[in-house]
Amino acid sequence: MAQVRVPFLLGHAEIAFLFHVEPQTSQRWRTEGKLDEPDLIASGNPYWLLSTVMRLDGEGDRKVDRERLARHKAGIPLGYDPEDKEHLPVVVGIQEAARVLGRDAQAISRWRNRQRIAEADLLLSGSPLWLLETILDDARQRQRPIVSAEVAALRAGQRAPQKPRGRRLKAPTARPPRQPPAAQTFASADHGAATEFLTSVLAQGYSVTIKPQL
Repeated sequence: MAQVRVPFLLGHAEIAFLFHVEPQTSQRWRTEGKLDEPDLIASGNPYWLLSTVMRLDGEGDRKVDRERLARHKAGIPLGYDPEDKEHLPVVVGIQEAARVLGRDAQAISRWRNRQRIAEADLLLSGSPLWLLETILDDARQRQRPIVSAEVAALRAGQRAPQKPRGRRLKAPTARPPRQPPAAQTFASADHGAATEFLTSVLAQGYSVTIKPQL
C-alpha cells in the first residue's frame, strides 16, 4: 500500500515528551484550561493537532524541546500540519475500526496482534490510529465486508457517543457554613441530657466551654 500523508497529532504522552513533563502534567493543563479541548477523540482517547499544542510554547515556564519536536516529526513519514481540525482527515481508533468492519474491538486487537489488519498510521500514547481510508483499502484487499452506514457517518463527522478517558476535575460545590449548636443550660438533675448534648456537640467537631452559674 502506498504511503499516505498523515497529520501530526499528539496525545498526552507525546505532549509530555515535548515539554519534558509527566503525562499527568499534560492532563492537568487540560483540566485547568491551559490546553485547549481535543481536536480529535478516537476510541475515547483525546488527541491534539501539533499546531494546537504549540500554542503552549512560551507560556509561563512551558517550553517545547526543539530537538524532541524534530524527532517526533521524523517518526511520522509524510506527516503534515492541517490548517485546523476542520481539515483533519477521518482518523479512527480500534473502536471506530471495529464498527466500520462490523466486528468488536477485541477482534480488531487480535487482528492487529496477528498482523491481519493494516499497520496503524500512528501510534500515540500507546494507542493505534488509522486513517479511515487505510482501513477501507485494507478491507477491500482482504475482501472483508464494510458497514457502509458507519463509513458515511464518520465522513459526515458523526461518531458514536464515547466517553473520553480521564476525568475532569469539578469545581467544589460551595457548602453553607455550619451553624454551631445553640448554648444550653443544665441543672444538676439534668445529668443524662447534659451528657447526651456534650457527646453530640463533640462528635460534630466542636469544642465545649462550660460556664458554671450560681
